[in-house]
Amino acid sequence: MGVAGKPVQVRNHEAARIETTPGPFMKSPLPVAGFAIIEAADMAEAIAMVSQTPCAVAHGVVEVWPLEQP
Repeated sequence: MGVAGKPVQVRNHEAARIETTPGPFMKSPLPVAGFAIIEAADMAEAIAMVSQTPCAVAHGVVEVWPLEQP
């Protein structure tokens, strides 16, 4: 594993348009729903992968935290 890099928020409400925002999603009345570790060639590929998840499509937010090799 590695050290966490700078996160990106990913939204794709109603599967209409992928939106990204730099930084973590810190303010929410909702709890963290879970996490997954995925392998992607770069941040763009990771964003494309998570943009189709139910959370991103159903008006939620998916955070992508890159793991950088030490």
